[in-house]
Amino acid sequence: MSSTQVQPLLIELFTEELPPKALSKISDAFADSIARSLIGHGLAPDTAHIERFASPRRLAVRISEVLSQAPERSIEVKGPSVKVGLDAAGAPTQALIKWAERQGASINTLTRASDGKQECFFWYSTLPGESLANCITAVIDTALAALPIPKVMQYQLADGLTNVSFVRPAHRLIVLHGSALLPATVLGLQSGRFTEGHRFLSSAPFEVVDALAYESALESQGKVIASFERRRAQIADTLSARAATLNASLGDRSQVDPLLDEVTALVEWPVVYVGEFEEQFLQVPQECLILTMRTNQKYFPLFNAQGRLLSRFLIVSNMEVADPSAIIDGNQRVVRPRLADARFFFEQDLKSSLAARVAQLGSVVYHAKLGTQAERVERVRAIAGALATMTGDDASLLDRAALLAKADLLTGMVGEFPELQGVMGRYYAKHDGEPEEVGQAIVEHYQPRFAGDALPASATGTLLAMADKLETLAGLFGIGQLPTGDKDPFALRRHALGVIRILLEKRLPLSLPALIQAAFAAFGERIKPAQAELETFFYERLTGYLRERGYSAQETAAVVDQRPADLARVPDRLEAVRAFSQLPQAQALAAANKRIGNLLRKSAAEAASSVDSARLTEPAEQALAEAVAKLEPEVSARLVVHDYGVALAMLAGARDAVDRFFNEVMVMVDDPGLRANRLALLSRLHALMNGVADISRLSVG
Repeated sequence: MSSTQVQPLLIELFTEELPPKALSKISDAFADSIARSLIGHGLAPDTAHIERFASPRRLAVRISEVLSQAPERSIEVKGPSVKVGLDAAGAPTQALIKWAERQGASINTLTRASDGKQECFFWYSTLPGESLANCITAVIDTALAALPIPKVMQYQLADGLTNVSFVRPAHRLIVLHGSALLPATVLGLQSGRFTEGHRFLSSAPFEVVDALAYESALESQGKVIASFERRRAQIADTLSARAATLNASLGDRSQVDPLLDEVTALVEWPVVYVGEFEEQFLQVPQECLILTMRTNQKYFPLFNAQGRLLSRFLIVSNMEVADPSAIIDGNQRVVRPRLADARFFFEQDLKSSLAARVAQLGSVVYHAKLGTQAERVERVRAIAGALATMTGDDASLLDRAALLAKADLLTGMVGEFPELQGVMGRYYAKHDGEPEEVGQAIVEHYQPRFAGDALPASATGTLLAMADKLETLAGLFGIGQLPTGDKDPFALRRHALGVIRILLEKRLPLSLPALIQAAFAAFGERIKPAQAELETFFYERLTGYLRERGYSAQETAAVVDQRPADLARVPDRLEAVRAFSQLPQAQALAAANKRIGNLLRKSAAEAASSVDSARLTEPAEQALAEAVAKLEPEVSARLVVHDYGVALAMLAGARDAVDRFFNEVMVMVDDPGLRANRLALLSRLHALMNGVADISRLSVG
């Protein structure tokens, strides 16, 4: 093939403003789908370079090394067997003739060959490669249909007759293969060479002459930085530089990055300006001001070295002007009423204490089958009290925190900004003179809110967080509201994982079954007990949690399948299992344990209640009994002090006795007394082996 047949392919769809929070995801899906289709058609190699472009009013992709014509394809079609295709005289049967006709082949062009089982007829042919021009419309249509768009809109084309559906109205389409325009019709648009630039900084539509000239043309003529990533990096660098000149910072990166993504999707030619507001607003809790600036106005608040909010903020504007004073003044005028609203809500909320609001929770429905928020608070208090009894923590502080934890849901500030629930509760508790740990627990009881979020720091907050999550889990399991597939409307997986993380990472020596029992007990007769289902749900989440932290499926199953009650010790057990699996004796003992388990599952009812030493007639079973008797107290002593690694390592010393037993002793003998005694011995050995974990899970056989 000549080099002129390989060119970069550019596709751009110019639209009305696209949803900013979804732009990056939509862009990735569009580009990836186009590339996959081209590769599937044989028009691009797997190694083709994909460049994604996305701005508020365009989706585009450029793919390197795209062929105008795919290579020819050789195809092989298997037909009837020779036995079926030829009659006794060796003439073609009707079955073979009809099959050949369907392929468009004559009998004499068929080939006989073995398919590995029998001799069959095959037809080989060569098909011409697909043309890029012929399939490009279908490629684009497929990509648009697969975009992750939750809701599309229907609009009418300029002809006044045709209706099309897409996330936003589309106005132009570019499809260039190198410098050649490819004809395509998508969303009622005919492909062309023209696009449009910035809505205000660019005037007329302009021509894109070549696929490689796309972003330079947009930048020079259209005042648009086409690359989402490049635009984002430029905004981030400019924000950081401007903040540094003001001796300030942008704050927590985990909070800044989502806003940065959204702002990048809102602007095409970003410029950063500095705004400010009156310092009197800083008397309001800074979380309120930060939230209203970031969420409502898309501003970047600034912080001092101690993390305190400053009265300045950064504006990412889509307009570059010589005198930005009008833009800055306009944004400052817009933000002031927002900040004033926050101050008003805060001042009004302070007029009533949290304790005074608790009674009002009786009028707030929590769930139709589970009652009001007031009833829920009482259940959380009961569960928290049970936890305090288990741990020995201060029950009075915990009960006070549980009583007040949901009261801020009735405040004006949380009504306006639901994201601040708990945060505002802490401020109001402090204003009311509540103990500091009560206020801390009110904000911490929602933690962890998401994967990777911090755990509660205080003891009271830790127990209240568990009580709150356990109440949610028990209540919803009790009324049958379990997650199904990907659907988890009540975030029960997140709640269960939160409890697991608290128990493991804080090393709380609490029994998971006891926690679940306490949670269901708080509901009395209101719901159906579902402890078994909820326990299974917890252990499933635990398995996923451990696998994500690098433990193998075998290691995880060895520990979790035993359903250990004390999750705090699970990491210790896993490390012991991992160390044991490296011992040379591990596989032999794991295989023996698996064999013993299979025997006991089938014949456990036949085992004697204890081992009768008088019935140990074979030297091999006598040796095994001696090894078990010697190891039992030693291993038990190690388990008592949670020295799981040493306990498992001790088992390695029993390998020879175990191997000898299985080589020389028949367990399932005809004599019922002898059989029962040997099963009892194996039962003791099995319990000894599984004291830390089910090591049979480590067997690779």
